[in-house]
This record gives sequence, C-alpha cells and structure tokens, in this order.
Amino acid sequence: MSFNIVILLLNLQISVYKNTIIEFISRIVFFNIYLIMHNKDKWLPSKYVFRNGKLRASKNKNEVSIFSRVIADLVANFYFTYLGKYAKGKLLDLGCGHVPLYNAYKNFIEDNICIDWDNSYNKNIYLDYSADLNLKLPLNDNDFDTIILSDVLEHIKNPFSLWEEMNRVLKQDGTLLMNVPFYYALHEEPYDYFRYTKHSLKSMAEDNGFHVLYLEPIGGIPEILADIISKSLSQIPLFGNVLALVIQQLTWIFINTKIGKKISNVSSHKFPFGYTMIARKVS
Repeated sequence: MSFNIVILLLNLQISVYKNTIIEFISRIVFFNIYLIMHNKDKWLPSKYVFRNGKLRASKNKNEVSIFSRVIADLVANFYFTYLGKYAKGKLLDLGCGHVPLYNAYKNFIEDNICIDWDNSYNKNIYLDYSADLNLKLPLNDNDFDTIILSDVLEHIKNPFSLWEEMNRVLKQDGTLLMNVPFYYALHEEPYDYFRYTKHSLKSMAEDNGFHVLYLEPIGGIPEILADIISKSLSQIPLFGNVLALVIQQLTWIFINTKIGKKISNVSSHKFPFGYTMIARKVS
C-alpha cells in the first residue's frame, strides 16, 4: 500500500514539474542552436585581424590590397572602438562577405545572421541567406538588436528599399553601425553605384525612422592622396607594389603624428575619404 502511495506521489510531482522540465530542456536546446553561426567552425580571419590587441587591416594581400591598407585600418579602428558599446543581442551582418568583423563582435552578441547577394564577388561558405539586398529581406519584423553594414551601401542600386528593410527587421532602439567610402576608386564593378555625403546619410537615416548618434568622416587629404598615389604606383611593373606599400606605411605613420592628425581631421570635413555612422531605430 505504502509503495503505491509513493508511486502516486512521484507521478504527481512529475506532473507538477513536467512543464518546467520540458521548458528547461527546450531552452538548453534552443540556446545551443541559437549560438551556432553557419559554418562557424570553419571561419577564418580575412580582411581584419587582431594585432597588438587592436583590430587592423590584414597584411595578406589577397584579403586587403597593398594600396588599401590605410582605409582598411581606419575602418577597422571605427568598429574596434564602437562595437563593444553598441553591438548586442542578435546581430545581422548585411553584405557580410567573408564576415571579417566576426572576431570583433562575437563576444558582445548572442547570435549573428549573415546575408550577402549572389552577384557579389565575396562568395563564401558563411552565408545563412543569399539575397538581393535591393529587395525585401527574408527576415522577420523586429528581429534584430544590431545591424552591421560595412562597405555595402554604395553597392546597393535601390538604397531606399534597403533603409526601409533595415528599419523593418531591427527592433525598437536597435542599432545600425555602418561605413561607406567617399573619395575612393570604383570597385567591385559594375556594382558600384553611389558615393554619399554626410548630408545624404543623415537624411536617409532620419527619413527611415533612425536617430543618428554618430556621423563622422574618416580620413582626409593625406589618406586620399596616399590612396591615389599608391593605386597609380601599383601599375608600374616589378617594383610598383613595393612603392605603393611604402606610401601606405609612410602615410599611416604621418597621420598618427600630431601634425598629421590635425591635417587629416581638418581636411576630412570637406575632403572625406569615407564616413562612419551609428544610428538608432526610434520609429
């Protein structure tokens, strides 16, 4: 008799805690799946790498051309400075390429989704979705806390549609971090469509329900001249790449001096090498 009572009590206890147990197990399973990025185990650093505790442009010329080291270092420094403050939760890496910023934001987020288009030259195995960024994205409304849009907007033929889509998929108070070039050579042709001023970036952000938190130029006349000269020198047979690399290295040293920083900062307001922006969804 007592044995039957024990069994009955056990059944009652199991019944009471069944839903809790199921929910607990579900959370564990979901949590493990939620953190798995597509082919995360195969991910390797590409455009950006950590050197001496800072995010820098890769020295691998297959990832960053010799004549683009300065602009890549400037962009890397922007994301290194601000990802820790603004990246969180579920992150959408739009036009992700080889997901070069993954190592910089992975410790600040819970999960990331990577999207790029079929006609990009940055084909890779890390895509969660292959999509035309000019069209509606295959994503749910209000699903992401953070969006990264790095060196992408200039390649979008219909930028207004992408702005609307970023607002749609981003949660209220979610954050967009992005950068675009300005005084920069045509690249990834024929998919290089626009160059944006700070006024156009601010206008597009505000027209689509974003409040601009940060909008600054990166690089000025010294960086632009180095870029043009380096690209020109690289066309010289045999030693052109060496000269281009020297120009890039000397420019990086110069713009990190007191006078170099001043010239770069002052000139960047009228002659920006590119722009970086952080905006928050407010409506």
